Amino acid sequence: MLKPEEKIILDLCGGTGSWSRPWQLNGYDVRIITLPEYDVRTFNPPENVWGILAAPPCTEFSNLNCIAENRHRDFDAGMEIVNACLRIIKECNPVWWALENPRGHLRDFLGTPTMTFQPWEYGDPWTKATDIWGTFNIPPKKYSRWEDVPNKIPLYTRKGRNKPNFAFLHKSAWKNIPQLSWHHQPETDAEFRAMTPPAFAWAFYEANKLKVYEGN
Repeated sequence: MLKPEEKIILDLCGGTGSWSRPWQLNGYDVRIITLPEYDVRTFNPPENVWGILAAPPCTEFSNLNCIAENRHRDFDAGMEIVNACLRIIKECNPVWWALENPRGHLRDFLGTPTMTFQPWEYGDPWTKATDIWGTFNIPPKKYSRWEDVPNKIPLYTRKGRNKPNFAFLHKSAWKNIPQLSWHHQPETDAEFRAMTPPAFAWAFYEANKLKVYEGN
């Protein structure tokens, strides 16, 4: 029987490592493949990869970015990174894999996602609709009503809305979110907004950790 430290987890475009953090804290061999040290377009994966997390940039696929920046979308540039992640996944053929992006135009290329979630459904009190494609165990959601989510945080909420949307928060909001205190304050809004909601990251880990697959 293999131990967690013998299981390689690739975190493609992993940024802060927020999605793979539960595996790292539980002794898995987590390798964060992210710029500037690593470029997924040229990365050659190791053998015996057990699981893969992928979070390619949402710059060209987000429903918000190009409107806010008043520019045309460059789907070719966006898909270059997505396809690089899919190439690595295909080469590794891991036990499970998951590729995420905020709900948006990536659906036009990858089709219907395996799951879509809101952070508050797992206990992080904000919104950011996120799609995930892949082959993995879907973690059960904890909440079906916003009113039942505990420990609300006084975060910026747009006029006419009743929930704060993470996609509209400034990086300075980091200091008001205890769940993210494990990491230093992000340098940019984009880095901050790309952080995986911690409660979801842990729920995903619990549904896809080694013991779950050993029991099947």
